[in-house]
Amino acid sequence: MSQQNPYSAPQEPLSPELQRLWAIGIHAFGIILEFFAPLLGYLFLKDRGPFIRHHVTESLNFGITMVLLYVVLAISIVGWLLFWVPPIIWTVFRIIAAYKASIGEFYRYPASVRFIKI
Repeated sequence: MSQQNPYSAPQEPLSPELQRLWAIGIHAFGIILEFFAPLLGYLFLKDRGPFIRHHVTESLNFGITMVLLYVVLAISIVGWLLFWVPPIIWTVFRIIAAYKASIGEFYRYPASVRFIKI
């Protein structure tokens, strides 16, 4: 007697339009919630299609890279003079990523360390 566990049933992929919409949202909310929005997107949406998986993984990798940059700047003495640079960097690159997601392109953040592979 085999019963399927309803909690382990695979989720069906999102439509291409919904994948693009979620990718835009993850990148846009990443401006405000630098690390947490991409993390939640990765946990809940990574198996819903290749496009959304690519974008949430890239966004999460960029978020981790920016958090590590902030830690390094906070520790270093000269870093206090440059503490305003990372917010400008992540805002510009997240806007570019949201735009690329809106037109259906795969985008890779420049200078982002790939902690999580796609």
